[in-house]
Amino acid sequence: MVIGFLITVVVLAVSLLIISKLPIGVEVDSPVKALIGGAIIGLLHAILAILPFKGVFAVLSLGLLPLLSGVIVFGLAAFLVEGFKLKWGIWSAILGAIALAIVNGILVKILAAVGLGIG
Repeated sequence: MVIGFLITVVVLAVSLLIISKLPIGVEVDSPVKALIGGAIIGLLHAILAILPFKGVFAVLSLGLLPLLSGVIVFGLAAFLVEGFKLKWGIWSAILGAIALAIVNGILVKILAAVGLGIG
């Protein structure tokens, strides 16, 4: 369980470093800041995952609730980590959350293909 969380944090950090190179207004100063941001995002997503009826509300909201929670978690992580900035405010948080979901999903699939599945 702890190993899985640590792998998740590293994958999230690599994802943050990748999306910080995209022109979407997300800036991460260093790999250490990305690791801290990945840990915060991973922890907040783990807390949100234990909420009851999450799946039902996700379906009823047509996916807007998971998107909104992702944007809030992404923005909160940027607020808490000093070297993790959102250049364009909410727009960077929205684009960053979407990009993080896509890049992180690709990296998780790659890890699963080589036998290091974390999900």
